[in-house]
Amino acid sequence: MPDLVIRHIDMQLAERIKTLAKERQWSINDVVLNALRSGLGLSAAGQIFTETMLDPGDLVLAGHWESAERAVFQEAVQALSTTAPTQFAPEQG
Repeated sequence: MPDLVIRHIDMQLAERIKTLAKERQWSINDVVLNALRSGLGLSAAGQIFTETMLDPGDLVLAGHWESAERAVFQEAVQALSTTAPTQFAPEQG
């Protein structure tokens, strides 16, 4: 696989990458690869998709949710967000 060098990353972007890596317990490389794939409309398995990937905190729940239901759902989504990008869809190659 080719390597890329990205120059002139501002501090806000660098800090966000580090924060996500820490929160999700991913490597910085995995965070950047996930962001690139998501931004370019590719899944972890290399399939093109059109849906926008949202951060777990950006989810808006429709319908009526009790507080306990909302908390359990958010906890589950947060747990899924900390998995490695290739855990559910291993890279093929």
